[in-house]
Amino acid sequence: MQKLPREFYDRDTTLVARELLGKLLIHVSGGVERIGKIVETEAYLGPHDLAAHSAKGLTERTKIMFGPPGHAYVYLIYGIYHCMNVVTEREGHASAVLLRAVEPIKNIKGRTQGPGLLCRAMKIDRRLNGHDLVSDGFFIAEAEAAEKFPIVKRPRIGVDYAKHWAKRHLRFYIKGNAFVSRP
Repeated sequence: MQKLPREFYDRDTTLVARELLGKLLIHVSGGVERIGKIVETEAYLGPHDLAAHSAKGLTERTKIMFGPPGHAYVYLIYGIYHCMNVVTEREGHASAVLLRAVEPIKNIKGRTQGPGLLCRAMKIDRRLNGHDLVSDGFFIAEAEAAEKFPIVKRPRIGVDYAKHWAKRHLRFYIKGNAFVSRP
């Protein structure tokens, strides 16, 4: 499988969020290769985006978002769920794409409709925070056969606190895919 190069991530976050749809998220752990097709994403555009973690500035938690593109930003929410983002754009910009859902392809047990469930099913946790996604063991790759599908744009989920940013259509998913977290 062809890993996505760093240049893929070093582009406009909204474009990356759309183009991650249909790509394969691959995680090898404990000798098991888990593969899921990315079917839902959300774009977080940097410190000016009030829904982005980077809106609170550079902190110990957010420092990965401020780093170079193509790294995983993995954090814990509600004390129990991990969520995975892909850092995008230039170093210092602090933007990322949240992976919201995958369609199970290989060795995935459990539900994957939602960022916490996705991480649980694919064995992704904070140990992968900062992981370089162009290295081995945990990466995103092109699907073997390019697939065309309609993309739906909607507001992001769970960011009502972000004022006008909550209404922005920065959530993308493959229309009609059964593994999207919710329409």
